[in-house]
Amino acid sequence: MSAGTADENAPDWAAVLIRIRDNRDEAAFVALFRHFAPRVKAFLMRSGADSAQAEECVQDVMATVWQKAAQFDPARASAATWIFTIARNRRIDALRKQKRPEPEDLPWGPEAEPDQEDRLGLQQETEHLGEALASLPAKQRDLIEKAYFGDLTHSEIAEATGLPLGTIKSRIRLALQRLRHAMDRK
Repeated sequence: MSAGTADENAPDWAAVLIRIRDNRDEAAFVALFRHFAPRVKAFLMRSGADSAQAEECVQDVMATVWQKAAQFDPARASAATWIFTIARNRRIDALRKQKRPEPEDLPWGPEAEPDQEDRLGLQQETEHLGEALASLPAKQRDLIEKAYFGDLTHSEIAEATGLPLGTIKSRIRLALQRLRHAMDRK
């Protein structure tokens, strides 16, 4: 197997999302769903959701991908980054719903609105992370997406790409350093 053979056969997920965005291509959505749904579920379960919660959230995430495909911009983020950002936001929403107080614990009277500054800060941080990911060299960004969004171990990435394990680890380490540096500058 030559280096990159597995990647050469993988669909260009940004192009698939663009077909969904521009043509409402159901076959493209089925392919995207089959690829990303199990990965999103694994991501959600790693973040603490049980199987049922993760499955429910995956359905919501994928429905959102279909409904909001018009918002996808490949210049701003890869398909995986965009989808996993939606998943992360849905997980945060689900956690907030779980933490609703019992009626007797609710405060009486008017309550202060959530801090606009905190909401804006989180939104800006998410945008900065997307920009930082997009600015990585393609080889590093691809490995970060496989490791953190694709739920693959370094060994699995090495097997899929045909690259040596040491190269995988080095590129991921360099990519994480670049991301930290980019996030520290913002």
